[in-house]
Amino acid sequence: MTTTTRSRVPAGAARAASPAPSASGLRARRAAKRRQLTAAGVLMTPFFALLVTVFLIPVGTAVYLSFFSDDQPGLGFGPERTVFVGLRSYAAVLTDPTFLGGLGTVALYCLIYIPLMVVGALALALLLDSGVVRLRALAQLGLFLPHAVPGIIAALIWLYLYTPGISPVIELFAKGDITIDFLGVHTVLPSIVNIALWSNLGYNMVVFYAALQAVPREVIEASVVDGAGPVRTALQVKTPLVRASIVMVAIFTLIWALQLFTEPMLLSQSSPMINSRFSPSMYIYDAAFTRNNYSLAAAASVVLLVCTIALSYGVTRFTSRADSEEAR
Repeated sequence: MTTTTRSRVPAGAARAASPAPSASGLRARRAAKRRQLTAAGVLMTPFFALLVTVFLIPVGTAVYLSFFSDDQPGLGFGPERTVFVGLRSYAAVLTDPTFLGGLGTVALYCLIYIPLMVVGALALALLLDSGVVRLRALAQLGLFLPHAVPGIIAALIWLYLYTPGISPVIELFAKGDITIDFLGVHTVLPSIVNIALWSNLGYNMVVFYAALQAVPREVIEASVVDGAGPVRTALQVKTPLVRASIVMVAIFTLIWALQLFTEPMLLSQSSPMINSRFSPSMYIYDAAFTRNNYSLAAAASVVLLVCTIALSYGVTRFTSRADSEEAR
């Protein structure tokens, strides 16, 4: 009977015995890494060029202009010169009741518009994904078409429907002894919200619907086997799985809502309830092109940018913290 003995080699000795990478192999790895970095740089160059051109340079210009102002010495009869005014323009903006009132108007607009937009778009996407709506492709096209209409054209269409004397909607209500003023003091903001919903609801619905298509069908089938109905499946299974898309749509909608301009600017032609400083964007436009106060307009632009960044960051942090708490 022959016994065989197995020699045990220490792990350190085995690693020491393994051949070291050759110099040619190291050069090949470094060359491959350089090629990857070069390819990444080439692909990212258009993004950074666009970022610098359309964002960083305009922001830097606005910040620069906000610290300077045109002044005419000698009781306004001297030659105009540009002088450094420091934070004077920011103080003027932050103490201007019309600018603060515009911020309040936009805040109320966001409180009405953003929940309606997110909930409405998600509800429509869930209906399409559940198969309840027949002719799904036609329904998608019909809901998305308003987004293809330019914002100015959409506002003009609704201005026609809101204007007394020419609106068929107001005439129809009048036949039923119902008097309604879509551009009154209490209805002008909901009327603006309606225009924005009509224009953007279909686009966000498509975003949610695309996210729902990525939900594994096995998860939905398992919930059905467990006895979950369509409503419970939609609310407790599908909706949590598309939370990232909900947060993205909410942030983009918030950023767009803070820049409210087109709808109130056009409706101001027919409603005395909308003045030239109805929103911060209209305040900036009025300061720059009506009052020719570019320093004030630049300061208001920077304040609006800071508010937008702060609110977007707050929403992102809140959702991240909620996700981390659920993961625990």
